[in-house]
Amino acid sequence: MAELPAADTLRPLLTALARDRLDHLEVFDEIDSTNTYLLAQDAPAPGRFRIACANHQSAGRGRRGRQWHSSPGSGICLSISYTFHAQPENLACVTLSNGVGVAQALQQLGADGIELKWPNDLIVDRHKLGGILTEMHRSNSTGVTVVTGLGLNVKLNGANNSIPHADPANAVDLASCCSSLPPRLAILSRLIDALFHTQHEFENHGFSKFAQAWRGFDRLHGQQISVQQPGRQTTGICDGIDNEGALLLETSLGTERIVSGSVSFAAQHGGL
Repeated sequence: MAELPAADTLRPLLTALARDRLDHLEVFDEIDSTNTYLLAQDAPAPGRFRIACANHQSAGRGRRGRQWHSSPGSGICLSISYTFHAQPENLACVTLSNGVGVAQALQQLGADGIELKWPNDLIVDRHKLGGILTEMHRSNSTGVTVVTGLGLNVKLNGANNSIPHADPANAVDLASCCSSLPPRLAILSRLIDALFHTQHEFENHGFSKFAQAWRGFDRLHGQQISVQQPGRQTTGICDGIDNEGALLLETSLGTERIVSGSVSFAAQHGGL
């Protein structure tokens, strides 16, 4: 089983700004959920952050209450708690922005074919590489604290490795996307940096800083998709996202703006 590096070996590899703003960096062999853990901790002061990462989660969570399943050592579970000085405009776009930051970080690590599936999935050729979950921290902080979790498949070794609510055959790992898989120390430090700098840039510039880059990673654009929402399912051609991060769906009745829902490729059954 692959082990995660210790916190004291990770911190020196971060950028100077990240090191300066980081309050706590904790590494666990196993935990119920890194998001759940950070939600229970004191919120950082505005402009500061804390990190929790784990080799394995016993009760990892995805969107809409789904579970995140992974075998010990097969992936990385990483969460950041960041406090904004004030309520950011369009806070829902934090998830999309984090997707861009993580995708770019993985490219810098040598991964090929990284794409984003609205609103929170990292995929490669329709196979799921990872997912992002964003939750509000209920605290007495003077700012607005958001906890963002990342689950990433690093090296899947067997059929029992899987991702939330998906057939294991639809999972892909970072090892298969890189000609040479980087050490976990390099992966973790790059991802921590990416997540912190994404929050920092989002606070200063909002989603406009990330919208164009997101479109470059967009896997759904031009595809026939189905969107499942409470009590209804809509099928159409995806026309990308608008400047507020909503999904644009071209249907027989015109363009529909989707702000929440589960998306699947219309021709695909049981997968992404």
